Amino acid sequence: MTSATPPVPFFCRDCLIEQKAEARRCRACGSPRLLRHKELYDLTLAHIDCDAFYATIEKRDNPELVDKPVIIGGGKRGVVSTACYIARINGVRSAMPMFKALELCPDAVVIAPNMEKYASVGRQVRIMMQDLTPLVQPLSIDEAFLELAGTQRLHHDPPARILARFSKRVEDEIGISISVGLSYCKFLAKVASDLAKPRGFSVIGREEALAFLAPRPVTTIWGVGRAFNATLEADGIRTVGQLQTMDEGDLMRRYGSMGQRLYRLSRGMDEREVHINDAAKSVSAETTFFDDIARYEDLVPILRRLSGKVSARLKKQSVAGQTVVLKMKTADFKSRTRNRRLEDPTQLADRIFRTGLGLLERETDGTKFRLLGIGVTDLCPPALADPPDLVDVQAGRRAAAEAAMDRLRDKFGKAAVETGYTFGNRRRDQ
Repeated sequence: MTSATPPVPFFCRDCLIEQKAEARRCRACGSPRLLRHKELYDLTLAHIDCDAFYATIEKRDNPELVDKPVIIGGGKRGVVSTACYIARINGVRSAMPMFKALELCPDAVVIAPNMEKYASVGRQVRIMMQDLTPLVQPLSIDEAFLELAGTQRLHHDPPARILARFSKRVEDEIGISISVGLSYCKFLAKVASDLAKPRGFSVIGREEALAFLAPRPVTTIWGVGRAFNATLEADGIRTVGQLQTMDEGDLMRRYGSMGQRLYRLSRGMDEREVHINDAAKSVSAETTFFDDIARYEDLVPILRRLSGKVSARLKKQSVAGQTVVLKMKTADFKSRTRNRRLEDPTQLADRIFRTGLGLLERETDGTKFRLLGIGVTDLCPPALADPPDLVDVQAGRRAAAEAAMDRLRDKFGKAAVETGYTFGNRRRDQ
């Protein structure tokens, strides 16, 4: 005599009522948003992604935009930061040049990004995540991994139901929507969160991982971008299923360390853990111009202003950086990146700017640029940053002047004081 097969977990995402039989709608509230999966109550690793984050916040704050296509981005020379799902249906995508986006969706409402507002909402969501579990690993302002193993005793519910309740709380209290991916590893949790946007909740279990991945394109694998995809395609490899049939050694001989990643992720093997407070790898600021700029004299004040932004962010985050990175994009969208490592870490706008100035000078050869950015990498605690400079005797005075400027800005606002480089220069960027 065989034992009865245990029932498959099955509940409504809106009212959380357990469902006793297969149905298309909730027997209690009538919602079609039902969640059913054999491993539903066994999985604990989640990826949460806010839906079209910037655009959703703008629609929340202006109900007249709810049924309109909305693009968040720069002016006529900018790029799309994000777009709502109505605009995406028309082909608009993040990082697309604005002129192209408006060709595809001429009725779109274009809104300049308000990063302070978005960051504030992101912090609200993050705090709510931390109410669920201390193991929250942010990936960006609007997405994070969560490990909910061991939280059932605290919340008196398995992770799947905790996440469904969390999703509803975000909608009710913050006014935006999220999508959830639930699995047993980071790779598949992130894949799952993107399956049914917006307001999605998708589950990928261990038993189905191989079959789920097999028909998908190799670009599903984390790290396979456009260039590497072209390499794989030239070798006749187009689907994850093809990778599943290949030997690990052969893949490593062909593609080095990336071959091992292909082998493991194609089989749903990912042992990375959720780490809290993963430090950012860089701090930067960039801007896209209304019109292409070629003259060094016109780029200098923009570089100084961006250096100030980077410095302010470093000081706010209590970090310093030792390598200065200059980023430029030409009128034909070709990127240039130049960097220089400093002897000591820095938080100072003056040092970032002067280092960037040396890099910029070599690039201004008549080429027209549409974007300029400056940043720092090799981040570290600020304790060893900016020691007295025994060679440049004026550096100490400039550092003291910068500290005084910071105090004035803290008291009277960001526009309270400017440097000679930026004062009186009409802005040509967005």
